[in-house]
Amino acid sequence: MLEALLLRAGPNATLVTLAALTLGFAAGVVGAFLFLRKRALVSDAIAHATLPGVGLAFLAMVALGGDGRLLAGLLLGAGLSALLGLGALQLLTRHTRLPEDAAIGAVLSVFYGLGIVILTLIQGLNTGHQAGLESFLLGSTAGMLRADALLIAGGGAVALALVGLMRRPLTMVAFDPGYATVMGLRPRLYDLALMVLTLGVVLIGLRVVGLILIVALLITPAVAARMWTDRVGLMALVAGAIGGAAGYLGAAVSAAVPGVPTGPVIVVLAFAGFVLSALFAPRRGLVVRLLQTRALRRRMRAA
Repeated sequence: MLEALLLRAGPNATLVTLAALTLGFAAGVVGAFLFLRKRALVSDAIAHATLPGVGLAFLAMVALGGDGRLLAGLLLGAGLSALLGLGALQLLTRHTRLPEDAAIGAVLSVFYGLGIVILTLIQGLNTGHQAGLESFLLGSTAGMLRADALLIAGGGAVALALVGLMRRPLTMVAFDPGYATVMGLRPRLYDLALMVLTLGVVLIGLRVVGLILIVALLITPAVAARMWTDRVGLMALVAGAIGGAAGYLGAAVSAAVPGVPTGPVIVVLAFAGFVLSALFAPRRGLVVRLLQTRALRRRMRAA
């Protein structure tokens, strides 16, 4: 375990751990702006909408003579499918009377159900290459290649760079879209940019934590970070630190303990960060508030 934490468990395990660290940090930072913009559930719809694209991309690559498991091809299919789901969500919310939560539920269930049907059909094929596709549901790093880890780490770094460039307008749009419009910004454009960033994080997170758990990695660190500060920039950094620590420790535990799935461990560690924040964060922590309440009662009795 110590060797895995010190990045001495082998070159492949080291790359996977660093990729999970970058993914967790990027997910925490992007999730902070999602949380502030009150778009947390949209990430759930995007994640579930990727599943049909994974299956269709596999079928397309097999039809072209490949083995169907090229990560870049699978992520391309997942991205196109998620964009289609996001477009369907926008159409439902803008051109029907459905509230956003109902539209999200409709898109999520339809795309996820379609994806399960496609994956079930793939399992019945005699291609011999379909093993491992189910790892996109809950994530798996056991068969991750060096190129896969580099792709995930590079994607996370790009997402972080883009958030850094758009931090001020994203903050303005999150808190006051009307004022942002007066200042010459286009809130819809930056909302779209935030959704694209979310999609990017979801795609690179599919291999590590899976489409079901990536939503937790996007939102849980952001909620935990909100307990610690009121400043947007600091909140994003704290969320990134919590997500990065969860990714790093989860990947290390998975590398050190055979049979332990990486994605669920990462999410559990992120939740542990939330619990600690909810209990001990200054001003908002439950324990801190309890101590402050008791101290106030003592002062009132003494007076």
